[in-house]
Amino acid sequence: MGYLKYVKELWKKPKANIPELWRERLIKWRREPVTVRIERPTRLDRARSLGYKAKQGIILIRQRVNRGGRMRPKFAGGRRPKAMRRLKILGVNYQRVAEERVQKKYPNCNVINSYWVAKDGKYHWHEVILVDTAHPQIVKDKNLKWATKPGQARRVTRGLTSAGRKSRGLRNKGKGAEKIRPGLRANKRRAK
Repeated sequence: MGYLKYVKELWKKPKANIPELWRERLIKWRREPVTVRIERPTRLDRARSLGYKAKQGIILIRQRVNRGGRMRPKFAGGRRPKAMRRLKILGVNYQRVAEERVQKKYPNCNVINSYWVAKDGKYHWHEVILVDTAHPQIVKDKNLKWATKPGQARRVTRGLTSAGRKSRGLRNKGKGAEKIRPGLRANKRRAK
């Protein structure tokens, strides 16, 4: 184990370990646009473990997502009970939302994975690792060429990334997970 072990240790409690840097970073990031392309990962240990390499064809994006619940639009009139429920329960985490927004912004790239970077009272920040599918460096790379295959296109929107699989409930196995696979809706359809 090298220096990345110590980087990982620092990131276990970043607010306590490096408070001045943490504050400066958040103040700066709040002023930036929602989607920012960055040169280097903020958490090198995490990025490397999720497939990041410092080579051409790999893009890093820092995405900001609003915290808080999602609401339906305000109903125009009538007092039906159906219209009164405003809160949306999506069962989708902030990380997956961040990945989907990045995918919309960069449609010619595939999302490999993402990781949490920071949060404050108003926002969450995630860094998303993207791969340019047409780049020759990626096509040659034996560890990354799987992302260039046609079946991997728009994998975020199909819930195939780690965050997507989590929100689909695919982290469970065995007892209690009988109705999860291949999907909750598919299981309901099969029961009919």
